[in-house]
Amino acid sequence: MVELSDIEHAQLRLAPYIRHTPLLAASPLKERLPNAEQLYLKLENLQITGSFKARGAVNTLLTLSPEQRARGLVTASGGNHGLGVAYAGWLAGVPTTIYLPHNTPLEKARKLETWGANVVFEGAVWDDANRTALVVAEREGMTYVHPFADPAVIAGQGTVGLEILSALPVCDVLLVAIGGGGLISGVSIAAKALKPEIKVIGIEPVGAPTLYESLRQGRLVELPEIRTAANTLAPRQSALLNLEIIRRNVDEIVLVTDEEMYEAASWLWSEMNVGAELSGAAALAALLTGKVRLQGDETVCALVCGAGDAAMQHVTKKQ
Repeated sequence: MVELSDIEHAQLRLAPYIRHTPLLAASPLKERLPNAEQLYLKLENLQITGSFKARGAVNTLLTLSPEQRARGLVTASGGNHGLGVAYAGWLAGVPTTIYLPHNTPLEKARKLETWGANVVFEGAVWDDANRTALVVAEREGMTYVHPFADPAVIAGQGTVGLEILSALPVCDVLLVAIGGGGLISGVSIAAKALKPEIKVIGIEPVGAPTLYESLRQGRLVELPEIRTAANTLAPRQSALLNLEIIRRNVDEIVLVTDEEMYEAASWLWSEMNVGAELSGAAALAALLTGKVRLQGDETVCALVCGAGDAAMQHVTKKQ
């Protein structure tokens, strides 16, 4: 298990290589929020490469031996973790290969190439691409970097939680989007260690309820299919490490639809001038729809975990 000390060490290790992203008070607002009086946004969409994933990937890089780094890095990703690993490979000056499922936006692939990564499309969803990445890592001797089920990755993502609680110790509720579960694993460990009474609520797409179903059934579940446009929140299966951490530390998981995420992305753009992808708007979607119920005086922080133009896509969809 990852402990608070692992996350604190990761924070020191990462300081020269990542951005300490802003924590933004949502007010004043043009329209009153229906379900939160005191809302703050943690803007990880402003992180280098556009998401929190740089934290876990670079922390992993910095814990590798020189021999492991020299073999080059390989991973599978819906896009954001791949960008984090590509950035890590760029820092180390080593070859990096990223396997992407075919549901990854081409813009993510182009951005990966700007960091010098070799990009290969494989399979329909992340799980398909990941199987190939593991085979290649074994065959070619490359160092595989898991997007969520690795203690070093979890510790790196947990530094988001340290930053939030340092800047906002009065935070009562944390809203965190869930893909494979690496972010919420790290953030929940940090948050519960620093403030045991804090509520940590996870948000998954209705079309990819991986951890929701695993908790409901009391076992690690593999979904039969993925039905969401939020491809960075869409593995068919998580991992036992993440499931156990989430079981211990996460108070609730709620599900939001793609349309609700699009609406939340539009709200972020129109009210806050914040550009988010669907996953980046998931936490706010749970709040705007009332699926997360708050006490009137609770202070809530929603993680905007990834940059993008989902608000513009929503406008195009409606036309």
